[in-house]
Amino acid sequence: MNRPSGRGADQLRPIQLETRATRYAEGSCLAKFGETHVLCTASVEQGVPGWLRGQGRGWVTGEYGMLPRATHTRGRREAAQGKQSGRTQEIQRLIGRALRSVVDLTALGDRTVTLDCDVLQADGGTRTAAVTGAWVALDLACKYLVDEGVLKANPVTGQVAAVSSGIYGDAPVLDLDYAEDVDAQVDANFVFCGDGRLIEIQGTGEKRPFTTDEFAAMMRLAQSGADQLFAFQRAAIG
Repeated sequence: MNRPSGRGADQLRPIQLETRATRYAEGSCLAKFGETHVLCTASVEQGVPGWLRGQGRGWVTGEYGMLPRATHTRGRREAAQGKQSGRTQEIQRLIGRALRSVVDLTALGDRTVTLDCDVLQADGGTRTAAVTGAWVALDLACKYLVDEGVLKANPVTGQVAAVSSGIYGDAPVLDLDYAEDVDAQVDANFVFCGDGRLIEIQGTGEKRPFTTDEFAAMMRLAQSGADQLFAFQRAAIG
């Protein structure tokens, strides 16, 4: 089975996690999964949503969007349409859930960290790049708070990375790009903790059902890919 990119079935796209990609955010990372580029920034603000006030806990949330020319043809800004798409809402909720799973919200205190993930260029896997890059931005922001004496210790308790796998040409493959994504028989996204535990699985038989053996093969590929992404994250944060 030949992949359009020429990669092996178990091979990630070229990965780059460029830190301090913006000047003003407390933490930032430009996540590049091949030709998919997502700018992730972490902004720290005093205070929490109203429903959390008085509970002694902080909050971590995500926002996601695609620039109009992130794809082959220009897309309308969602702000111009007056509402977010269901896809946008689903992805930003995923980002928030994934990152909150490894943050001690009590240690964060009365603060909100917003993770803005803006897709500059899309070639498949924007949500997995967003989650992986957002963790780097979050960790850098929390380290900044420690360095500034705002927090006594980093409230981030572990790593989070996300990667896709699927069935393409009746074979399991890792980290689908757009050419594979649009023609995949099965598409799945996996979000892992650094200790190997799972946070979330999203899987769909796009063109046919899939077997438990195929799912197991996809999960093995995803675990291998996540382990590589964790190493890229550790190198990025130093």
